[in-house]
Amino acid sequence: MRNWCVRTRSTLIMRILGVDYGAARIGLALSDPTGLFASGLCVLKRITDDQAAAEIARIAKEKQADEIVIGLPLHMNGSFGEKAQHCQDFAQIVQSQTDAKVVLQDERLTTVAAQRTLLEADVSRKRRREVVDSVAATLMLQTYLDRRRSQLQRQSKE
Repeated sequence: MRNWCVRTRSTLIMRILGVDYGAARIGLALSDPTGLFASGLCVLKRITDDQAAAEIARIAKEKQADEIVIGLPLHMNGSFGEKAQHCQDFAQIVQSQTDAKVVLQDERLTTVAAQRTLLEADVSRKRRREVVDSVAATLMLQTYLDRRRSQLQRQSKE
């Protein structure tokens, strides 16, 4: 029997950690090593920003993530609000605690989409509360991965 391997066009193979920041809970998602798919990882209880940033930096190192993508909750018109500013501040704290590249990704409506997905899957209210942040992080990270892949494909055609 022959083993089949998938070769990528790019030698850039790395994991990316997605972060859905919230005042009480922080959802985490992780990409596969090829950067094609995102999957939910866990939900952290946020006590302080420093504690949460240290935990995210530890997980990124443990999972060998070279990049951390933090959701940026912009208003529907694209403007910054108080929550978006807080996420930017949090991203700076995370960056100070890790060697991984930290980037911000628009996360408008990811929590709403996560709630809808969980409702359609008939997940109980208690279980939804436990996993919604991780699902939102997964949706945000998958959007980032898709956009990144599309940009790389356009660049390779030039």
